Amino acid sequence: MEGDEPILPARVHRPSDLVRLLLGVLGIAVVLTIAAFAHGTTAGLEQDIDKGAGQAPLLLIRFAGFASSVAVLIVPVAFAIERLVKRDGLRIADGVLAAVLAHGVSLVTDLWVAEAAPSSVRDALINPAPGGGLTDPVHGYLAPVIAYMTAVGMARRPRWRVLLWVVLLLDAFAVLVGGYTTPFSILVTVLIGWTVAYGTLYAVGSPNVRPTGQTLMAGLRRVGFAPVRALREDPPEAERSDQTERSRRYLVTLEDGPPLDVTVVDREQQAHGYFYRAWRRLALRGITQRRSLQSLRQALEQEALLAYAAIAAGANAPRLIATSELGPDAVMLVYEHIDGRCLNTLSDREITDELMRAAWEQVRAIQSRRIAHRRLEDDALLVDRSGAVFLTDLSGGEIAAGDLVLRMDVAQLLTTFGLRVGAERSVAAAVEVLGPDAVADSLPLLQPIALSRGTRATLRKLGKERARHEREAAIEASRHSRELRHPEGRGRPGDRRSLRAEKNAEKQAVMEALEEAREEDLLSQIRRQVLLIRPQAPMQPARLERVRPRTLVSFIAGAFAAYFLLSQLTHVDFRHVIGGANWGWVTASLLFSALTYVAAALSLLGFVPEKVSFPRTVAAQVAGSFVKLVAPAAVGGVALNTRFLQRAGVRPGHAVASVGASQLFGLGSHIVLLLTFGYLTGTEHTPTLSPSRTVIAGLLTAAVLSLIVTAVPALRKFVVNRVRALFAGVVPRMLDVVQRPQKLLSGIGGMLLLTVSFVLCLDASVRAFGGELSYASIAVVFLAGNALGSAAPTPGGLGAVEAALIAGLIAFGLEKEIATPAVLLFRLMTFWLPVLPGWLSFTHLTRRKAL
Repeated sequence: MEGDEPILPARVHRPSDLVRLLLGVLGIAVVLTIAAFAHGTTAGLEQDIDKGAGQAPLLLIRFAGFASSVAVLIVPVAFAIERLVKRDGLRIADGVLAAVLAHGVSLVTDLWVAEAAPSSVRDALINPAPGGGLTDPVHGYLAPVIAYMTAVGMARRPRWRVLLWVVLLLDAFAVLVGGYTTPFSILVTVLIGWTVAYGTLYAVGSPNVRPTGQTLMAGLRRVGFAPVRALREDPPEAERSDQTERSRRYLVTLEDGPPLDVTVVDREQQAHGYFYRAWRRLALRGITQRRSLQSLRQALEQEALLAYAAIAAGANAPRLIATSELGPDAVMLVYEHIDGRCLNTLSDREITDELMRAAWEQVRAIQSRRIAHRRLEDDALLVDRSGAVFLTDLSGGEIAAGDLVLRMDVAQLLTTFGLRVGAERSVAAAVEVLGPDAVADSLPLLQPIALSRGTRATLRKLGKERARHEREAAIEASRHSRELRHPEGRGRPGDRRSLRAEKNAEKQAVMEALEEAREEDLLSQIRRQVLLIRPQAPMQPARLERVRPRTLVSFIAGAFAAYFLLSQLTHVDFRHVIGGANWGWVTASLLFSALTYVAAALSLLGFVPEKVSFPRTVAAQVAGSFVKLVAPAAVGGVALNTRFLQRAGVRPGHAVASVGASQLFGLGSHIVLLLTFGYLTGTEHTPTLSPSRTVIAGLLTAAVLSLIVTAVPALRKFVVNRVRALFAGVVPRMLDVVQRPQKLLSGIGGMLLLTVSFVLCLDASVRAFGGELSYASIAVVFLAGNALGSAAPTPGGLGAVEAALIAGLIAFGLEKEIATPAVLLFRLMTFWLPVLPGWLSFTHLTRRKAL
């Protein structure tokens, strides 16, 4: 080897192991669900097995039991000896760890079934034993054996796999016919062993079996070559993050003859990008994605077929000379070497019109035979010394491609050249070779989702740079306008009209600077150039998304709503609750709940100096009640309000700062109100205004936590960085608001009105069921429960808020029979009833492009 091979990690975490782990957990849940609800099926199945067992010969049952018992002990030991002889002890260690964990999970499951499982599940997993007593829900010896055999990789070796299945089937037959288990117990045991094995492999990692360069040299000698040295061709450091799905490539020098280019494909390389490819297959329609789970043999055959097909179509592509396996976990493809440079190594001046036309000629050649490349980025185009262009990296291509995929290739190469030489030259070269109609047909595919992953990342980076230039231009224009008004650096007194005129002049200068600094993105530039040639070209983007984010949000929200609503209300006696409620106070709680959305709109607009529609702001707060279903309460509202303000014309930085200022002031007022009402509750039953012991304990706890944060350097640095990042954008925004007393009054008043409305809604809910507490106590309960709900990761604080409110009301002396329905009514008014209006408002604002 020439040069050092990069050090490979000893272990890798395969996404396929995680997928199998999740499938195993899902399988266990399905089996237990069937056992819990399909009573007739489980009972009938057990009766059929008992009837069949009575007809089985006793000698056969005993022989199967003896053979399986011996095999279960001998087979794992034999495989361990075979692996140790081949110096593969890491796999044996993984298997032993998985077996120990599986045994622990089996014991926990047995304890759960015996103590806490529903009776239907217990009946499905436990039988009376033939010798007296009860059978085990999970076989404590079989689950570890299955986990061991799976973790050590016996299933990947044909002979051992056959032996594994024979042993498992023989043991299952013996214990099942002998009456020592149930069918559902066997299924749960197998699934536990299988799931724990893959969970162990994903947690600790699997031994890395990627072939090294020395293995490659030996493989080349086996197929008839005489390699002298091999050089690993690594991508530059700046590009490695985008190259994780690419194969490893080597330049191999032979004793006699021209050098070779060798591509190595292994299982670890295939695992990279697994979840991304799976999501693309799910989300996109009309586009054939490479299969997420593909065998090495399939990958080798696909790349070889595409290499031969491209050459047969008359395109310039490296000629495939040989293929071979490099052990059970890797393959190699040997190509003739082409002395040239990739397009990404050429300077922009070297990318001439002739070179671009040569590249388009190659694309036209493969498309004439319905071959799609699928990744026409600048590192997939190779230019030799004579200027000829070669198409490389055909592994992700497609044979017999449809029109949609072929037009995607055109859109991709237009963007690739546009990033290097500009839209005008890129379109001109494509039109000269393909013709204006073929280029115009690609316009509906000229959208980020249809482009490659690396190209989308580059476009996002350019978009951020354009936004930064616009911000800098706006800041410079504002500063220049102020200097022109006050050249000596001092403010001049003036009346309100002159000050307003100066503000308008500054705003006009900022808008003009933004308009001048605004640049058209590359895709828009390419569309404009194509429309100059073909004005009638289709402009409507093709619908490529099968699942849109909005649809996914609606589905998840509906699922959460159905699950949590049913789980919370199944044990409530609605007849007693409805019959005992005072409907006057129920109506009052509904009105106070509606008032909270007006208060939330007032508090938000109080921190936005720009003019924003108040009715739309109220509608956005109503829409936030729908967003709470799919996000924690402290996250969903922030994201929705920020998006709403941006759509309303507020610049992104100012929108984030306004929402941050509102949240920061809300946090401060929340703490102050909690301490104030907590102090008042401590003085309710005392003749003096002395605070209660609870308030003192809370203050002392806060002081101790502050001292700990100050004393620990890591915590101090973390808190300082977070606070600094928060105040960096919020403080300037607060200074703008302070200069407008009306806005400040709206923000403070709205925040207080919001808290008062929630407290009155909870108080009305308590009074609806005949309870009564002081307003200070109700306020403390609500503020504490709301704080806990904001910190809880569940959507809308579900579960945490209810538990905190009920516990708080009971702690202040309210009976449990009143506290529970009161909290449920409060959550019904403030969380569940607004869901439908929130969804309607969310849909309406989205259609009006206000969200």
